[in-house]
Amino acid sequence: MANFRTHITVAAAGGMLVAYGGWQAEWWLPTQAMLMVALVTFGGILPDIDADRSHSIRLIFNLLSVPALVLGALLLQPWLTPGALLIACGGIYFSVRYLAGVLFSRFTVHRGIWHSLLAGSLCGLATAALSFNLLDQPAWLAWSHGGALLLGFIIHLGLDEIYSVDLEGARFKRSFGTALKLGDSRRPVSNLLMLIATLTLVPWAPPWAVLGELLHQGSLLWR
Repeated sequence: MANFRTHITVAAAGGMLVAYGGWQAEWWLPTQAMLMVALVTFGGILPDIDADRSHSIRLIFNLLSVPALVLGALLLQPWLTPGALLIACGGIYFSVRYLAGVLFSRFTVHRGIWHSLLAGSLCGLATAALSFNLLDQPAWLAWSHGGALLLGFIIHLGLDEIYSVDLEGARFKRSFGTALKLGDSRRPVSNLLMLIATLTLVPWAPPWAVLGELLHQGSLLWR
């Protein structure tokens, strides 16, 4: 299994490549290009959200606590007084940064369902839906955000599989096949729950026709 530094370095490099290509194609401004780098990099550590006491899980929930705080403030502001809003936002920040990580460690298994393409699809779709519905981004840009996160996720899974091959001994390690997979074959209930969660997000996704156009333009760009 690749270590934390390898995951974040390779994902950041992939994000820079995507951001530069999109900037050259005039898809986004430099500020948006930086966001693409950040999303690919974040996706590159996201599968290790199920790894207890790792650098990744601490960093992931530290990062998630900030947008959760901002979104909570925006959604609750019309309904609460300033004092109540301050208390509620403090609770959101504390819950995401500290409690969520503990709960995740309790109910997930490393190299389980979160090390799968199904989990990557869920995270990418959730990112696109949040960008489109809550941040009011154009559909093509929202899909780009979701695709960037998914790309980082796939980079992580691919690296783990590469590190599962012992090139010197010409053999596969025991961890081979536990990262880059469609789902968790040992836990069908986890697959079902994640599939249901993914399908629940479908109505909130940006228009799918825009995704098709974006993929077509991307294929032309990288020829």
